[in-house]
Parts: sequence; structure tokens; C-alpha cells
Amino acid sequence: MPDVRDGDAGGGDAVSAGHHHGTATHRHRRRLVLVLAITLGVVGLQVVGGLVSGSLALLADAGHMLTDATGVAIALVASTLATRPATKARTYGLQRAEILAALANALLLGALAVWVIVEAVGRWDDPPEVATGVMLTVAVVGAAANLVCLLLLRDGQHESLNLRGAYLEVLGDLVGSAAVVVAGIVIATTGYTRADVIASLAIGLFILPRAWHLLREVVDVLLEATPRGLDLDAVRDHIREVPGVVDVHDLHAWTITSGVAALSVHVVVDEECIDRRRPGEVLDALDGCLRAHFAMEHCTFQLEPAGHRPHEGAHHD
Repeated sequence: MPDVRDGDAGGGDAVSAGHHHGTATHRHRRRLVLVLAITLGVVGLQVVGGLVSGSLALLADAGHMLTDATGVAIALVASTLATRPATKARTYGLQRAEILAALANALLLGALAVWVIVEAVGRWDDPPEVATGVMLTVAVVGAAANLVCLLLLRDGQHESLNLRGAYLEVLGDLVGSAAVVVAGIVIATTGYTRADVIASLAIGLFILPRAWHLLREVVDVLLEATPRGLDLDAVRDHIREVPGVVDVHDLHAWTITSGVAALSVHVVVDEECIDRRRPGEVLDALDGCLRAHFAMEHCTFQLEPAGHRPHEGAHHD
């Protein structure tokens, strides 16, 4: 008979497996809260500064930072939902909520970039006067705040799509603030007011590809693509090296949410493994192999005898 085991739960059901460690975003929750507070403070300052100075670049940077704040707030809510226990109706709980939050963040970021570019083009022929003193002061404060937020998010952005999205947005804000500073200096020294429009265009063009990159990563997760960096051929080769294993098929790997990958596979074992009732040893060896070589902790193995595959219907090599 086929033997099925979840490598994470040691044979338990999917409802209880893999939900007691929290998600990558949740582990960095305090930093996200601090980044949200800093970002909201700077947004208010930039909106006032942009309206007083007449700088579109400053307002564009404020809008970008407001999007950052929205994205961080969504990520915080999603990280809380993702830690709720699994149920029979939702066997992975709400961990995918983080990915949906990252999707919303990417779409908001892209929409903002388009708005800034369109508005900047509309101002090209008639750029307004800009109060450079206010513009420069607010831009410098914003740059300093963005740098602090960037340092807070630097480590976590390697673990979570939500933190990576926030990190990229703050990086864009930092570049945007730098562009505003440069534009303010140019206007103050030369009177060339189109520098503010050029800075706005630069901010929009900087944001757009980063939004697209984040969106692609989110779509990969939603389409259950193989996790980036995981070589399925190498996984297959390692499994075949386990004593008692004859062949491998129906190998699948996907990402549930940031930092939580999963794998399932059908493993054909030899007659000796079945006759001597050694499936448990093979399962332990498979589990240890994938943990050690690929850091895969949520694995489901189906052990089956040779000749069983034709009874499975549709299958994937």
C-alpha cells in the first residue's frame, strides 16, 4: 500500500502542519510598525511642504511615501491574519494573505508611478514657481527618515515579499528625496523651474520598474511556480540517492507565503523496502535529506511500489 507522510508534521494532517513558527513578515513586525510611524510623519510634512512650496516633486514623493505607509499597514494586518490557526476549510490558514497584501502594494506603487509621470508631463510647458527653501528643508528631512527606514528593513527584505516591497518603496523614496534636493538646488542657483518637473519624472520612472518586479514575484507565488533558487533536478537526484529509492515522479514545489515553501513527491521504492516493512526508515532519510540540502521543512512523500504509477491517472514527471 502507498505510504504517505508529511515531513513537517511527522504524519499529522495538513491542518496542523507548519503553522506554529509564524511568517517572515510577522517576525519583523516591530520594525514595520516603526517604519509606518516614521513614514506617516514624513508624509504629513511633505504634503504641507509641497503645497507651500509649489513643488510637484515634493508632492510626488509624499504620494509615494503614502503608498509606502498603506503597503506597510496592509502587510501588518496580513501578517496578523497569517498567524491565525489553520482550519479544515483553510488548511494553510490565512498565510496567503501576505501575498495578497504584496499584490495590492505592487498595484498601488505602479498606479502612483503612472500618475506622477502624467502630471509631470502636463506641467512641462508651464512649470510653476517653487519656494526652494521650504522644498529643500522638507526634502532633506525626508531623505534622512527614508535612510532610517531603509536600515530597519534591510535584513528582513531577504525573507519576506512584503518586507521586500516595503524596502524597495523606501529605496525609491530615498532616491526621490535625493532628486528633490538636487532639483531644489538647481532652481535656487539657476532659476530653472523645470528641474522640479524633471525630478518628478525621475521619481515616476524609478518607481515603475520596481513595482513591475514585485508584481512578477507575487504572480509567481500565486501561480505556484517553483520557489526561486530551488533546482528540482537537484532535488530529484538527491531523492534517488536515498537507499531503497528506485525512482521519483510527480515532484512539485511551491511557495505558500514568504519563507514558507512546500514540496510533494511520489517515491517508488524497491521490493525489499516493502517486504521488510522499512518505509519509515526511507521516509526519515528523505525528510532528513531535503531538510539538510534544500532547507525544505514542509514535505509530503508518497511511497509506492514499482508498477503502481499506471493506476494514478494523470501525472507529472
